[in-house]
Formats: sequence, C-alpha cells, structure tokens
Amino acid sequence: MTGGVLYQRLRVLAEPDHLPALRPEYAHLKPAAGLGPLDPPPRVLLLYGSLRERSYSRLVVEESARLLQFFGCETRIFDPSDLPLPDQVKDDDHPAVHELREHSLWSEAQVWCSPERHGQITGIMKTQIDHLPLAFKGMRPTQGRALAVMQVSAGSQSFNSVNTLRILGRWMRMFTIPNQSSVAKAYEEFDAAGRMKPSSYYDRIVDVVEELVRFTVLLRPHADQLVDRYSERKDRDEPVETPVEAAGIA
Repeated sequence: MTGGVLYQRLRVLAEPDHLPALRPEYAHLKPAAGLGPLDPPPRVLLLYGSLRERSYSRLVVEESARLLQFFGCETRIFDPSDLPLPDQVKDDDHPAVHELREHSLWSEAQVWCSPERHGQITGIMKTQIDHLPLAFKGMRPTQGRALAVMQVSAGSQSFNSVNTLRILGRWMRMFTIPNQSSVAKAYEEFDAAGRMKPSSYYDRIVDVVEELVRFTVLLRPHADQLVDRYSERKDRDEPVETPVEAAGIA
C-alpha cells in the first residue's frame, strides 16, 4: 500500500534502517541542504535487471534504497518479474506496464542497475526502459528526472552496462549524474544475508546516491522549465508571451 493505492509490484525493503557497511560519522544526513527545497522528500524509483533469486543488481538497488532513505528520500523498487516484452500485449495493456509507468511518473529521480551479460545490459533492464514512453497521455514519465546508473559484473570491473545506461538515459531526456557505480565480482561483495560488505565498491555507491540526492533537489524547482521545448509548444499551438505583450504595451 502506497499513498492509499495498492501496488502489486513493489518490493518490500528488508531492514531499511540497518546500514552495517556505512560509517555514519562521515555521511551528511542532508546532503542536498542549501541546494533547494527538501520538502517533500525526493521521490526515487529504482530498477534492476535480473530475475535471479539472488540477484546482485537487485541487492545493489536495495542497498541504494536504504541509503536514499537515510538521506531523507522516499523510494520505490519495481519488481519486473511479470513484465511482458514490448508489443507482446496489444497496446502494452498489461497491469505491470501500467504500474511501472505510474511509478515513473511519481518519481523525481531514478536509479538503474543492470548486470553485464554478454558485454551489455540485460533484456530485463532494456524491457523496463522500453516500456517508458517519452510522452504518455500528455505526461512525461522520464523527462527532466535525475538518473544514477550502476552495474554489477561476474568478472573483472567493466563499464559497458553503465555506458549503455547513460546513452539510454540521455535518449529518455533524463539528467544523468556524473558519478556511477560498477561492482566487479559481485558474488564476493555480499554476505549470506544479501547485505553488501564494507568495501570501496560500497563507498562508491554511497557517493553515487549522495550525488543523486543533490542533483534531484537542485533540479526540482526548474524541472518543468528545463523540458519546455519550442517544437512541442509549436505542436500544441501554444504561443508564448513576449515581455512586451506581458506588459500590455504591444
């Protein structure tokens, strides 16, 4: 249950307040203080790219969600386990597609984390992004939102997935933050309970999440203006007022 609406595809975050790998004495509780309004709490949607029972991209997303909540954000983690392929269902009329789009519209920022498989992001990750249109019923599910990209690898450190996610984020007209996370040999970085061990990889995730909060708060007063485009105003036949017209002296 979220905001009075019963959602079927949001993961419940276990131990949301337990951050065993974090050294809180080095963390800002309000990393975006002074950059813009902190109320209401920044809203962040997190997507992961694997359906394995022990999915390391999901575990990274869960650690990120705990940190985001520690920094004062509201989070939602979407479970893509019953999401159909694009165009598999006529007009994409499927409850999972509708719910994913609702969560994206709700969000002010997003975190995308994909495993690297065959040198690229997974089909599960791409399917979620493909279900998010640039425009939907006069609304923009992704445009103007801040984005953080992350990846996990089974082998040595790589940046193929985060580089692809950056390209996709730009295509979706999102503001992808400079920092990113790539966790190598992810199977070594989590304990039996699925919690990330203290490491430089964990510290980088803290860096990324902290930066995402800052950019989200920095952008939020200007998000509508930043995606206000001449071509779209022209298509809607919405002329703008010039300063002279607005002053009534034309």
